[in-house]
Amino acid sequence: MRVLVTGGAGFIGSRLAAKLAEERDEVIVLDNFSTGRESNLRELGGRVQVVRGDVRNPGDVERAVRGVDGIVHLAALIDVAESVEKPRLYFDVNVYGTLNILEAARGVEVFVFASSAAVYGDPLELPISEDHPLRPLSPYGATKVAGEALVHAYAAMRGFRPVILRLFNVYGPKQSRAYAGVVTEFVRRVLRGEPPVIYGDGTQSRDFVYIDDVVEYFARALRMGSVIGVYNIGSGKAVSVLELAELVARALGKPELKPVHAPPRPGDIKQSVADISRAVRDFGYSPRTRLEEGLKMTAEALARELVNAA
Repeated sequence: MRVLVTGGAGFIGSRLAAKLAEERDEVIVLDNFSTGRESNLRELGGRVQVVRGDVRNPGDVERAVRGVDGIVHLAALIDVAESVEKPRLYFDVNVYGTLNILEAARGVEVFVFASSAAVYGDPLELPISEDHPLRPLSPYGATKVAGEALVHAYAAMRGFRPVILRLFNVYGPKQSRAYAGVVTEFVRRVLRGEPPVIYGDGTQSRDFVYIDDVVEYFARALRMGSVIGVYNIGSGKAVSVLELAELVARALGKPELKPVHAPPRPGDIKQSVADISRAVRDFGYSPRTRLEEGLKMTAEALARELVNAA
């Protein structure tokens, strides 16, 4: 299969590109390297074709899409707080960029769209199923709702198989500093001997899912013709941010580092945990990486990064 991965030099995209290349797919990466890193692709050598370009530029998109069978659209701005400050930028990249990809996607068989749990806002019930009303609390969440709507519309017009993966809190090695999730940020601070910073009182819960499990779902979404529609991608387990801070400190042998608190951030949701039963059933796959194990692997990778940067 010839596959385009937009945002393919990023955290999830580069891991997915590597997996697809190992499975003998022909992989094209479209990235403007604003947050994605060339080093993420270096180890792949010539096994992927890189198109340096921007999803906002129709010409770049046309070059990248030419002749592909499937598209995984990961390129996006993803910082909730930044989206509150720069809503027009977020709509330009996340909505207009998605429109450009879909417009160019003539003749593709499958289109996999990376959405987000941010589409749900503060949930009315837990765990959150895919049928939960969409009530985003931030411009970022709103851009993902708009992106989903565009994917559904173009699937109806063009006849490709649409798969929308609503990602919960993805973590793991190689997450960019610019958009580091809470796990990565906590690990970085504890490795430096600094206390984790919690925005709010820490009782807010999140559903943390390891990068390798997420990549497996994306790869299966491309290949499994029976997979279609919207799926939650998480672990199905809720962990409070306070619990996470304690887990990270203990995992790194620094339990004395107690978290400090900062004011809550605008647009952040209070509680979040995914109902993943639909994904487990249709994909035939359950997340396999326990949080403690994932934290250990993330910490080891970040420790090596800090040593190499010193």
